[in-house]
Amino acid sequence: MIMENKADSFRMIAKTISGLEEVLARELEELGAKQVRTVNRGAAFFGDKKLLYKANYCCRTALRILQPIAVFEAANEQKLYDGIGRIDWSEYLDINGTFAVSGVTTYSNITHSKYLALKTKDAIADQFREKFGKRPNVKLDNPDLAINVRIFRDECTVSIDSSGDSLHKRGYRVATGPAPISEVLAAGMVLLSGWDGTTNFIDPMCGSGTIPIEAGLIACHIPPGSFREEYSFKHWNNYEPELWEEVRLDAEAKRKNEIPGKIIGSDWSGRVLQTARENVRSAGLEHVVKLGVDFIRDTIPPEGKGIMISNPPYGERIKPHDIEKLYSEIGDSLKKNFTGYSAWIISSHKEAMKHVGLRPSRNLTVFNGQLECRLACFEMYEGSKKDQYLWENEEQPSKKSFGKPDHRPSGKSFDKPKKEFHRKERNYREKNRNERPDNQNRHSGNKRNRGNRNTN
Repeated sequence: MIMENKADSFRMIAKTISGLEEVLARELEELGAKQVRTVNRGAAFFGDKKLLYKANYCCRTALRILQPIAVFEAANEQKLYDGIGRIDWSEYLDINGTFAVSGVTTYSNITHSKYLALKTKDAIADQFREKFGKRPNVKLDNPDLAINVRIFRDECTVSIDSSGDSLHKRGYRVATGPAPISEVLAAGMVLLSGWDGTTNFIDPMCGSGTIPIEAGLIACHIPPGSFREEYSFKHWNNYEPELWEEVRLDAEAKRKNEIPGKIIGSDWSGRVLQTARENVRSAGLEHVVKLGVDFIRDTIPPEGKGIMISNPPYGERIKPHDIEKLYSEIGDSLKKNFTGYSAWIISSHKEAMKHVGLRPSRNLTVFNGQLECRLACFEMYEGSKKDQYLWENEEQPSKKSFGKPDHRPSGKSFDKPKKEFHRKERNYREKNRNERPDNQNRHSGNKRNRGNRNTN
């Protein structure tokens, strides 16, 4: 079935990292998308050309924005070839243009993704030869038209990729440290935390600075696409430069220069932190993101409420001397220094996460590249949750009741602290000892004396 995309509305699919589908769906709805629903590693939605431009420029958790143009059955390679041939490719690509094809196949008789892409390319080239006597060239890097073909259970969906390079390649990263986290995943974690710039934000193991930078972009309303110039839709036949400029200017007008909260990044390595400084400078966030060298055990965040998000080593590509000791130090630092904060930690090392020594209030599954990770949230209350509950629910005495007997219900929860109890018990015993009659003391002494005589 060839899809007829009307000017006012057509179907699109935004791809993302597994685990961020709901976050992506909320972003799209805020941008004005209609009929949004989550799919595997993505979200399907409807909108117009302006929304397509806006999703590419403003969506923080999208990897790419696809526009499906045909869906058909492809139980074998001949049906695939015929289905691709029924699409009029001259509507999307000039004879002197370039194109590239990527393929994904799951539960299909066509089992190899590269073969799927090759057969698609052959069908497109043959159609142009028959019509015009020549064919457009294949260009893998930044082609005029990027084509995505996906077969799932013999159903083939053909889409054109409006993004080109993955949208996680923001364009501000000029230096990298070891095992950098994806910009899309970093932004997704900040959005999941609910941080909005009104409280403090800290990443005590920031590496090359991706998480603090994405937090800064979110708080300052800086579009993630503002650092890159190249998008595939700019090469399409129906590209509208004036509409693109309108979208860009509307988004840029919402920028903020200052935010109420502080954004802090730290790391134990001065060399790695230098890469973070270069990236922060490239993103134009030197006035918002503050960096410093510090060990996790010595990190002291600003007082008050805030959000901590960190991506510590997993023990996969980075091998710390003692991964369990590191995670134990993270837990000790949280208990000692991060009162009032919500602390989010992502890791693929399940055993090491147990050494944090805290019970998470949320435990989500996300993927960092090919690694399945746990994203855990720890609420660092002032005192235990039990103490906080008792204080909030305990009846406070009125002015008239001061000096009167305590009528609170008895029970273990309302007993005096143990130290106070033991102090009173010691005082009671000491008082009784001093008030004993003399004959009782002599009697005790006689017993000791008789014992001594018997042993001599």
